[in-house]
Amino acid sequence: MSSSSSAFFILFTFFSLFVLPSSSSLVFPLTHSFSSTQFNSTHHLLKTTTTHSATRLRHHRHRHRQVSLPLTPGSDYTLSFSLGAQTISLYMDTGSDVVWLPCHPFDCILCEGKFNPKAIPSPGPINLTSALPVTCKSPACSAVHSSLPSSDLCSIAKCPLEDIEISDCKKYSCPPFYYAYGDGSFIAKLYSDELSIPMSSPSLILRNFTFGCAHSALGEPIGVAGFGQGRLSLPAQLANSSPEIGNYFSYCLVSHSFDATRVHRPSPLILGRYTVDEKMKQMKTYNDDYAYTPMLENPKHPYFYSVGLEAVSIGKTKIPAPASLRRVDGGGNGGMVVDSGTTFTMLPLKFYETVVKEFDRRVGPVYKRANRVEERTGLNPCYYLDTGSVMSGSNVPQLLLHFGGNSSVVMPRRNYFYEFVDDEKVKRRVGCVMLMNGGDEKESGPAGILGNYFQQGFEVVYDLEKKQVGFARRKCASLWDNLNQH
Repeated sequence: MSSSSSAFFILFTFFSLFVLPSSSSLVFPLTHSFSSTQFNSTHHLLKTTTTHSATRLRHHRHRHRQVSLPLTPGSDYTLSFSLGAQTISLYMDTGSDVVWLPCHPFDCILCEGKFNPKAIPSPGPINLTSALPVTCKSPACSAVHSSLPSSDLCSIAKCPLEDIEISDCKKYSCPPFYYAYGDGSFIAKLYSDELSIPMSSPSLILRNFTFGCAHSALGEPIGVAGFGQGRLSLPAQLANSSPEIGNYFSYCLVSHSFDATRVHRPSPLILGRYTVDEKMKQMKTYNDDYAYTPMLENPKHPYFYSVGLEAVSIGKTKIPAPASLRRVDGGGNGGMVVDSGTTFTMLPLKFYETVVKEFDRRVGPVYKRANRVEERTGLNPCYYLDTGSVMSGSNVPQLLLHFGGNSSVVMPRRNYFYEFVDDEKVKRRVGCVMLMNGGDEKESGPAGILGNYFQQGFEVVYDLEKKQVGFARRKCASLWDNLNQH
């Protein structure tokens, strides 16, 4: 998703930052708002979102390097912190494992109209006043260059032959690296500086925080804080100094819609484990019943949070998933990626068709298909809800996801069936299934993506020590309020 073409931004800003005194964790508010001026209708917004979600999946499958950038409306989260003496704002993305940011002087090609300073407060390109270049022999340099030997990196950096022969590369900088993605690219160099998260007690500081500094980019005016599994991701670097914070994080997305007028409550992002006291346990808004599923090892894309999807149930009908969704093979193909940077959930073609056919078998006899809405939004199937003999949406069957590890997650209806008013001349109530065709399962890379729209109303836990992802139903706004009070 191009950050610039977003219809609304889930904005990760420092209104306040809280440390829970009885546990080692930091809690941030995520809020989201719309930049709706670029979109003249709900159809336009949905069509843009579906298009860029598909682009995101293609990029996951065919990228040259591991970084994937936020590409679709509704999935852009922004994190603010201090680097050296400057405050920066970056997109937060669980689908990438490198932190990069624009540095002065910064030239962004085809970025006109892609940055709304009112929606995303950003100080712009930073000045490297205290940052130090990373050397060719640094493990971080090898990591960002796909683990090339230091001698090769020194050669790329045009070091003298005698220095390469004696491995005297410490005085030479890591050479630039190039990233290409769905609708943009950038070139950056690695630097290190002191990163601090303000307003905590005591302040969280990383002395040698490593990041990419980009002086030129195509279509991306704002950088990215990668939260994936990799040496240079933000959680990995936090874990080096604060394992209790970096090895465990979660977020809880308040349910939202594609409605520019709706006021949204904060959604908490929590770094580390928080303590649940007796008061929280007694609240109806909290339960400790997590559904955990193992992370699948991916030899080619180790930065992905891949899980196995065993089946999908539509009502009482359980539909087994293909092998490509249940496991990852030796070539790194298959599995479902849990991705904060993609809006819609995508399944491989034949499985997707089976799931929506079963859905339509139950809903189709009640509601008339909204074919024109399907064409204009990219979603399928869609229905006119005012054509049935029952109350709007009440005939929509329940949807369950069955993951590996014998864990099942019941989806709230609003997560997979979006209802809105069709903005044609005659206003009609419409409902669309929030699933997308992910293409041929024989393609390389992940077989499917669990998008953030399906993740709404759940606390999604990434436990890097036990290598598992957990889901627990939450009233996320209440969770934010409860954590805020401690």
